[in-house]
This record gives sequence, C-alpha cells and structure tokens, in this order.
Amino acid sequence: MAVPPGERGATRIADRVVAKIATQAAREALAGLPPDAVPPHATVVVHHDRARVRVSLELPYPSDIGDQCATVRRRVASRVEALAGMEVPEVAVEIERLHLAQTHGVTPGKAQGRTR
Repeated sequence: MAVPPGERGATRIADRVVAKIATQAAREALAGLPPDAVPPHATVVVHHDRARVRVSLELPYPSDIGDQCATVRRRVASRVEALAGMEVPEVAVEIERLHLAQTHGVTPGKAQGRTR
C-alpha cells in the first residue's frame, strides 16, 4: 500500500551540513590561495527551503577582488542548490584579510616604484 506524499514525512538538512557544502564550494571557487591563508569558512541560516549564506575568506592582493567574490557567490549558490535542494537568495562574502603577493627581490615593508 502506497503512502500519500503528504504523509511520508520530510527531510531536513542541518544548518551545519549546508555550511560544509558552502565552505567546500568556496574552496573550489578560489584556486591558488596564498599558502599562509586561512581556508574559507561559511555560516548559514536555513529557513524552510531557503539558505542565507555568509562566507569569510582571505584573498591574494593585488587581484580582482570583485570578480573573485562574484565567482564565490555563484559557486556557493549553485552547489547548495544542487546538493541540498535549497534556494539561496543571499551569499554574503566577507574578506577577512588580503595577502600581498611576494615578488622576487622585494623586501616586505619597503616602498616600491618611483618616489619623489
């Protein structure tokens, strides 16, 4: 005897599971992080089938920060939607720290370029 759909129950995905999915998606979106960077971390608030995500991360500098943030937002939203089946109306990206690119022959803290 088949049970009607309304009586079968529901699957609830824990917030921490959605946060892990979002964290992994942010890592995937950021190829080439500086070696001393702290890996991305995500927190989520789930309400029904909607997840609001906040991702904290560190980025190399100089770089196109806006483009990197947009890439993270798209990747996190698509992975959470695909794997958890939740709508993601908001992905807030918080930059915790920028890592200066190390160049050969440059001493950290020394001025570069022309000075007058």
